[in-house]
Amino acid sequence: RDFLRRVLFAGGSDSPYARAMRGQITLSQLFSEMEEGCKHHASACGVTLPPGFAVARPFEEMAAEGTINAPLLRAAGVLRRNGFKTCVLTNNWVDDSAGRLGTARLMTLLRRHFDLVLESCRLGALKPDPHIYSRALDALRAKPQEVIFLDDIGENLKAAREMGMATVLVRDTHAALKELEELAGVRLLDGAEPLPTACRPSDVAHGYVPIRPGVQLHFVEMGHGPVVCLCHGFPESWLSWRYQVMEKAGRRVGHGVWGVLGLSHHPGDIPGGAGWGPAGDLFRAPPTGSPQGIAQSVLVGHDWGGAVVWNMALFYPERVRAVASLNTPYHPADPAVDIVEKTRSYPIFDYQFYFQEPGVAEAELEKDVGRTLKVLIRSARPERASSPGPLLAGGLLVGFPEDPPASQILHGPELQYYIQRFQKSGFRGPLNWYRNMRPNWRWALSAKDRKIVMPALMVTAGKDVVLRPSMTKGMEEWIPRLHREHIEDCGHWTQMERPATLNRILVEWLEGLPPDAPLPKISKL
Repeated sequence: RDFLRRVLFAGGSDSPYARAMRGQITLSQLFSEMEEGCKHHASACGVTLPPGFAVARPFEEMAAEGTINAPLLRAAGVLRRNGFKTCVLTNNWVDDSAGRLGTARLMTLLRRHFDLVLESCRLGALKPDPHIYSRALDALRAKPQEVIFLDDIGENLKAAREMGMATVLVRDTHAALKELEELAGVRLLDGAEPLPTACRPSDVAHGYVPIRPGVQLHFVEMGHGPVVCLCHGFPESWLSWRYQVMEKAGRRVGHGVWGVLGLSHHPGDIPGGAGWGPAGDLFRAPPTGSPQGIAQSVLVGHDWGGAVVWNMALFYPERVRAVASLNTPYHPADPAVDIVEKTRSYPIFDYQFYFQEPGVAEAELEKDVGRTLKVLIRSARPERASSPGPLLAGGLLVGFPEDPPASQILHGPELQYYIQRFQKSGFRGPLNWYRNMRPNWRWALSAKDRKIVMPALMVTAGKDVVLRPSMTKGMEEWIPRLHREHIEDCGHWTQMERPATLNRILVEWLEGLPPDAPLPKISKL
């Protein structure tokens, strides 16, 4: 490697390395130039190159040995969530070599975690040339005095410091993070559970499925292979699964690569949409098409998305490979107990009766959608309820500030996306779910003696004040293959509050599923 290094950097600013980093030659061209340079240098030194000598091999070995600095990656995520714009400024080449897939994967990972990724080969300049720093400042729309620059090479830091940036030398990660923490004024070393990579609306493919006249079901998809279908509750969007979509899409689990389908329980894009009728319409298997062509999938639901997936497993078991619910228990419909009276026996469900009169809740919730979502989707800190509680006189939002702060689990661009979606669709569609309480119960009575026979997962949350873990008692009687997991320090919004823990649970459960049964041969006649 020392021999290669002398050839690589020979010529200073016109060396093969510098020209590759400026994008003047590609990596394969760099290899060719270095092959010739090594032969010439070896001849001049009276050295014989070993048989099979190849310049590419050391580069491949260095790439294989390289790892992502996970603590720094997590720190970048924390800074982004605290309002900082983050950027990777890297000396890099145009990789057209046989190992270019590794480069593509690395750059894709970085782009998911950072606001900007700037490469020297695209900018025509490399660190420590002040020109590349000026290009980065322009892209960030920042002044040097507003920037903290981290690098593991002192020469690169010197040039940035001379322009007015604060700098941090990264040799020891803990020491670097401590210094960064002091400069940024943000805690980075508190040992908090790191957040997984979140997907953005632009990362996924969007589509619509007609489920009844005038009503469409929105979905997003990512990845390929056996399908995991994620169903959310109220008042949520598919984006509540943003930490799970990226985790499972393309992840190789068990016998294939999983694709992810996120269903959005909005009445399409119809303003004040028609909403849903009896549950038989809601659970009807969709016609042929995308994602209708999916014969079978793993279903995962949260809140009343959990009720949807339990009923799908009950009424359409041939379509369900396995089923999982977050927070929402399953118990069969009881003909001896009227569902309305049973629900009234739980004061925590008072809000569902406030939803019954068409137009009343819509008027309150749609008056200020931002305030509505800030109130209803709140973090699970002990001093706050994590879901709507007993109803106060006058409405669901009475007693809360006119401009409540955004919660830690829904803020910034994600909150704005929620607001835009609900401003477009209104609340009527999801509210109609609650208005069909008795018709849904009557429909469910037709399956009161059935059991859910496929593999199943129940994830409970210790601080959910609405769907308490105790409500899941006795589920094994009706779901013989039930597996349980519990997250104690978690409230109602499980997939947003404890995404890393939940992802571990879901992935381990998916890995443990039995392989698909072979498809039967069907006659073409």
